[in-house]
Amino acid sequence: MKKGFKWFDDRLIEILNDKIKSDFLDKFMLKFTNLGGGIFTTCFVIFLILIDRGNVRFIGIQAAATLIISQSITYSLKALLSRERPYNILKNLNTFDIILKDYSFPSGHTSASFSIATTIAFNIPKLSILVFLIALTIGISRVYLGVHYPTDVAAGIILGIASAVIVHAYLLVHLENFMVLILS
Repeated sequence: MKKGFKWFDDRLIEILNDKIKSDFLDKFMLKFTNLGGGIFTTCFVIFLILIDRGNVRFIGIQAAATLIISQSITYSLKALLSRERPYNILKNLNTFDIILKDYSFPSGHTSASFSIATTIAFNIPKLSILVFLIALTIGISRVYLGVHYPTDVAAGIILGIASAVIVHAYLLVHLENFMVLILS
């Protein structure tokens, strides 16, 4: 099974990091990947919380809870598993001069973007395709830029979605009580 994962990682990283490389994608992926970063995701969630219209604030609070859970698990796994980033292991990888100090598995950008996308999809189903396409593109950008293996991204997808499902299925009542408390 480990051989299958290695084959999957090697083949997909070769396709995404080398075979489809272009000047346009280089610029696009370098910018787009930031949508899954800590600064953007935190600012986006705070923005949602500050909007006092309909259930947008509640979606923001849900997204914040989901983001806290997904990122806590993500960074705990990074520290526990200590998987080196692809650019430290693979030769001839396009690195785009990105040097990160933490570990590779799982992808934090991907888990963050999928946790927020899933929260939005639960609450505004009409946006599901759009938010999941954005989240998936963020995940693909991480492999394209050589900072993650495809299995890091796959784990990030699972973690992000699972965190949102846990919040939606088990913590929603508590979040609603929290909303009543802060709004009274």
